[in-house]
Amino acid sequence: MKILVDENLDGMDERLKEQGYDAYSVRKLQITGKKLGSDYSIINYARENDMIIVTKDTEFRKASEENDFPLILLDDEEILKVIVDRLKKF
Repeated sequence: MKILVDENLDGMDERLKEQGYDAYSVRKLQITGKKLGSDYSIINYARENDMIIVTKDTEFRKASEENDFPLILLDDEEILKVIVDRLKKF
């Protein structure tokens, strides 16, 4: 499983690699010359390379639903779930 980490989570690719995942950063790919300036180009790159996108950008949700590609969205709702889950342990 390959993971493409969006710019808004820069650095998370390295942390995922430390956990044994095959992770790539949009920002680092841009530095190497990949043209990943729009959501559309990021989606296409992920699809062409069989990747799951990890992002905090809520605009990806609709694109994911419309285009049937895998997405992990860390929006406020997901963060709230983590907070509530942890609060239940107190």
